[in-house]
Amino acid sequence: MYARAIITLAAAVMLTACYESADVTVHKPGVYKGAKDPLLAKQRMPEQQQALRERFALVQPDR
Repeated sequence: MYARAIITLAAAVMLTACYESADVTVHKPGVYKGAKDPLLAKQRMPEQQQALRERFALVQPDR
């Protein structure tokens, strides 16, 4: 009698340990809802673009 109760209790504990939340987050494609990227504005600056081109030329001289 006690063994059956212990097995039932153990099975219930094991099954609840495998529980996965059914919460689903639906995102709209192409819409970023996170924090603003501080490097995005810097990336558009001509000085930064030139620095990146020079850096690329240093490591990719054959292209």
